[in-house]
Amino acid sequence: MSITPAQTRPTENRMVSPTGIAPVRPELLAPAGDWECVRAAVENGADAIYFGLSRFNARMRAKNFTEADLPALMEFIHRRGVRGYVTFNTLIFENELASAEDYLRSIIAAGVDAAIVQDVGICRLIRELSPNFPIHASTQMTVTSPAGVDFAKKLGCQLVVLARECSIAEIQRIHQANPLPIEVFVHGALCVAYSGQCLTSESLGGRSANRGECAQACRLPYDLISDGRQVPLGDRRYLLSPQDLSGLEVLPELVQAGISSLKIEGRLKSPDYVASITRVYRQALDRALAAAQPEATDETSSRAWKYDLEMGFSRGLYTGWFKGIDNQELVHARFGKKRGVFLGTVSRVTRDSVWLQLESPTKLGDGIVFDAGTPDQGEEGGRIYEIKPAPGGKGPPLTELKFGHGHIDFQKVKVGDKVWKTSDPELERRVRQTYDGDTPKFRRQLRAEVHGKAGEPMTLILRDEMGHTVEVHSTIPLASAQNRPLTTEVLREQIGRLGGTGLCLGGLTSHLEGEVLLPLSELNRIRREAVSQIEQLRAQPQRWTLRDSQAYSPRSQTRSTAAPATPELIVLVRNLAQLQAVLTTSVATIYCEFEDPKKYREAVTLYRQSRPTTLSESPAGGIFVAPPRIFKPGEEWILKLITSCEADGVLIRNYDHLTAFPQGRKIGDFSLNVANSWTADYFLRHQGLERVTASYDLNFEQLAALLESGSAPDFEITIHQHMPMFHMEHCVFCAFMSSGKDYHDCGRPCEKHDVRLKDRVGQEHPLKADAGCRNTVYNALAQTGAEYVQRMIQLGVVRFRLEFLNESPQVVLQTLEMYDRLLQGEVTGSQLWQELKLRHQLGVTRGQMERNET
Repeated sequence: MSITPAQTRPTENRMVSPTGIAPVRPELLAPAGDWECVRAAVENGADAIYFGLSRFNARMRAKNFTEADLPALMEFIHRRGVRGYVTFNTLIFENELASAEDYLRSIIAAGVDAAIVQDVGICRLIRELSPNFPIHASTQMTVTSPAGVDFAKKLGCQLVVLARECSIAEIQRIHQANPLPIEVFVHGALCVAYSGQCLTSESLGGRSANRGECAQACRLPYDLISDGRQVPLGDRRYLLSPQDLSGLEVLPELVQAGISSLKIEGRLKSPDYVASITRVYRQALDRALAAAQPEATDETSSRAWKYDLEMGFSRGLYTGWFKGIDNQELVHARFGKKRGVFLGTVSRVTRDSVWLQLESPTKLGDGIVFDAGTPDQGEEGGRIYEIKPAPGGKGPPLTELKFGHGHIDFQKVKVGDKVWKTSDPELERRVRQTYDGDTPKFRRQLRAEVHGKAGEPMTLILRDEMGHTVEVHSTIPLASAQNRPLTTEVLREQIGRLGGTGLCLGGLTSHLEGEVLLPLSELNRIRREAVSQIEQLRAQPQRWTLRDSQAYSPRSQTRSTAAPATPELIVLVRNLAQLQAVLTTSVATIYCEFEDPKKYREAVTLYRQSRPTTLSESPAGGIFVAPPRIFKPGEEWILKLITSCEADGVLIRNYDHLTAFPQGRKIGDFSLNVANSWTADYFLRHQGLERVTASYDLNFEQLAALLESGSAPDFEITIHQHMPMFHMEHCVFCAFMSSGKDYHDCGRPCEKHDVRLKDRVGQEHPLKADAGCRNTVYNALAQTGAEYVQRMIQLGVVRFRLEFLNESPQVVLQTLEMYDRLLQGEVTGSQLWQELKLRHQLGVTRGQMERNET
């Protein structure tokens, strides 16, 4: 790829959509983990950057910025024509609301261009603080449908970042149904689980992905266990590690779909990564919009761009879900870490060299790694010291590569090992040159106009791409020119001398009357004054309204809820056998979450036959059914099945469910991420939910603060469950137990086999598919909050949920009996979990209720 000292962004947009309407020019949004990354993004053509502060962002391992950095940071990027968005994209706990409000006030006052927000309650808090400060709904809000966009819009959001699992066809349908600006990730790491719905790090190690502490368990190897036996997969062990997203080849389609913002992932990546990836997409996007380059040049550029992307960071590049679902392509499963460019396969190993047929060019000094299919066991690698073409002979030509003495243990390198180029020092040097130093290298265009006639001052007007306009007049009148008049060429040369400003002259229009002249010193003076004024305008912070008074608090709001006189157990079952067992007990409220929603009608019939009519119709009991956690356009048939079963109510799990079930009772499930009183209040008072389930991200102290903030009977607490860890569009059944790419041709192995993922410590985590073919990996160990039940009862909690997964009816009844005795005070929480551990060997832990000392 050709890297030039300075690049400018063209203003012409000639791409035409299928409807014949020129689409909006998308914003190119780059990540910035620190100041170097900011410069790398700015100097390589980003229209905007997104960055985190020291708290409340989903990349807490990044260097991040402080509140004190904000004024200087915003002045710098605004002067360069770049917008800045703060990532406020984690769940906020009740005892953090005061600090969150202080942070938000600093953000708004500093003139930040928008906040990227996950928490529903924080959206509401922002709107109380400022009626016009822009909110971008984070991908952590898990928006996959028009109803999700509408939900965000009603919260006051100006833009929605869709879930990465949406195809271009789905994006178009969503955008056509609700024209709120849409942002999508266009490049970078793919989370295998839906953002905002991954509880793996929380479940396995107490590090919540919803709190910016993802431990990346998806990048680890797993064994696939089917019906108790390991499925032979060779070196394909990274079953949950997707290739990195690259939307480069579908960039024109994304533009045509009406995308407003294209986001590059990578706040934990290096400045070189930010520079390289941003530059590639800047050039590709401008070319796609202009749509005027020769096809041959496009092919050459595409090869160079792909090389730069792979060298920047690559676990393999793929279009993700943009083209739809293809489970055979999304996850190759051979490794879960950076590789780079594929050079070839080892054909021969000698005492001090290897031979291979090169599939990509390489040169002296490049760094390589040998891939034997066991990346978790350490790999050989080093820099190339010598390259020798092999003598001619039969077969394809081979190349001999030699390395520094002692750098490679050739006894560990085998024929058949794959060879990857992981470092290109020449490219790295060129990339760093694009943002090193203080001199601006990427320039934003100004448009200039000049007006005047002899005997009057000359007027210079400058306009920038941000809408700023300045007008400056000469102090010397124009004179008639006998020779050397101010031609357009002279004006362009003089006004275009913009030096180190980060600006360049785009269009220039001269309205001078007749042949006139002005001393060049005066022309240069008014140019400098005009540029100074427009730079001052560009550097000024955005002026958002910020209310001085204390924001409204939902704590003053009270609700009248029909709560039982004594604490009760609510049970979630996942098959009919479990349901029949629970129906022999006194449990009044039962939730059903079945893989096949067609079985819900039978479940409702069983419930009604075993319960008195007065009980099933009273607020004290009922049978509820659970739709899938994710909804996408085209899946209305599932919602119709839910409605037709005539259950007493529905477990609400996403934004579509809020409006899809106007009749019956509605209970908010954990997937709504209720972590503070602002969020709880919104779902209870504004969305008509009967009660809500507290977020699984809360430890006991955080939960207690939430319960004390309002009416504890409005909350339902899950105290026994197999934590649903990964919830994903990726279908492991299809990818590794069939040759099909989706449900059309996979043969439905999910219906025939008991499948588990075995981790590195030997735990076998159950894998389940739902009606939408989405997979959930559940923690192998059931976990309980039994030790905290009596304290929660003292706080006013009256509803405690138990969730079963694969347990037999006998185990279900034994577990229910123990929890019933717990509520009666006959056993302690410690006795309960110890006895269950011994009886069922479940390895029961205290789960999300455990005290978090960090």
